[in-house]
Amino acid sequence: MQQFERELRKLSTVMDAATQIREVTNPADGPETAVCQVMDPRIRRTRELLQQALAKLLESKEFEKISVHDIAASATVNRATFYAHYPDKFALLECMVGARFQALLDARGVVFDGSCQGALSAIVLGVCDFLAESACHSADRGRQMEPHMEAAVVAVVRRMLLNGLRQNQPEDAVSPEMVAATASWAIYGAAKEWSRTPNRPASESMAQTVVHLVAPILHSAPLA
Repeated sequence: MQQFERELRKLSTVMDAATQIREVTNPADGPETAVCQVMDPRIRRTRELLQQALAKLLESKEFEKISVHDIAASATVNRATFYAHYPDKFALLECMVGARFQALLDARGVVFDGSCQGALSAIVLGVCDFLAESACHSADRGRQMEPHMEAAVVAVVRRMLLNGLRQNQPEDAVSPEMVAATASWAIYGAAKEWSRTPNRPASESMAQTVVHLVAPILHSAPLA
């Protein structure tokens, strides 16, 4: 009977956590928000442990060879706890990468209000520097990680651009969601191309070029 009550309490805790996750997210901000952004400190702490465990495992193993069991064991939680927070290891990877990229932007004080080209340049520079740094550490870790790292970085850029566009977008203009999605993929694509270019120019120079190309997208003309 006591065992049953303990299991019931665990189930109740997981359900409460899931409810809080749903309540603090905005579906319009994209699916990545629902998985990565939470406010409850207990949930946030568990997710930090899981992300730290994955990061530690990646120091010695290829991502393809890391299992959910490995991650849960390293984080000292069980598999049920892992699945209460992430559907699979790919979702965990995306959240880990997204959190690290967001931390880089936060450390640089980057805030986009929808109109400042200086902030846009800082976002582009952040993507360039993050990709360059990631390439140094993950070149031999397998290509399975690449699309998920891409999705994570684009999601952060999209969310930041969208938050700024919602402050200044005219009512008769192209939807801010469409503009943010287009611009975020353009920024990532340009930065990715730059990171793969031999003898590439300095990231600061690259940022200026990308801002010149992307700024017109962010200031879309009103719909006819």
